[in-house]
Amino acid sequence: MNQPDEQDSRGYYRRMQSALEELLILKGVFTGADVDREVKAMEDRDPGRGAKLVARAWVDPDYKARVLRDGSAAAEELGFAVGPLRLIVLEDTPQVHNVIVCTLCSCYPRMLLGLPPEWYKSRNYRSRVVREPRQVLQEFGTRIPESVEIRVHDSTADMRYMVLPLRPAGTDDFGEEQLAQLVTRDSLIGVALVDAPAQA
Repeated sequence: MNQPDEQDSRGYYRRMQSALEELLILKGVFTGADVDREVKAMEDRDPGRGAKLVARAWVDPDYKARVLRDGSAAAEELGFAVGPLRLIVLEDTPQVHNVIVCTLCSCYPRMLLGLPPEWYKSRNYRSRVVREPRQVLQEFGTRIPESVEIRVHDSTADMRYMVLPLRPAGTDDFGEEQLAQLVTRDSLIGVALVDAPAQA
């Protein structure tokens, strides 16, 4: 989903970031070690956190109610600090499928999903998923029946969305850890479904 002009602009912004970082280190605002520590902290976040939240919601109806009422507080119950951002968790149902996007840049629940994928930040995804979500999902290999409404949710600077996907069939006897292993980053964004477990 990348276009040449996007690649050029990413290179420009990387150079600007590097120059600004070097200037702030020279002025003593922070150190190179501070930068390394923050980068490592960001890299340590991964979609496994969001998957744990989903798995808990699938097995605990009371927790699920709290997740849908206040995603930030529910995430913090599991030890995942969301900070000042408001996290809204969107529940998929047999009638509604949710997809998230940030049309302005790449706002994304990094605290639960880790770094956003390149395609999420691309102009192609950001513009097209709003206009033609069903077509974009098909390009990801996700076919949503015409009878199911697709709702696209646009993140903002102070609000993040995450999808609570449908629990797949055949998982009634699965524990939280097994369930969490089925949940992918793409299903938490809404461009994929959670697959039913393979039959032994």
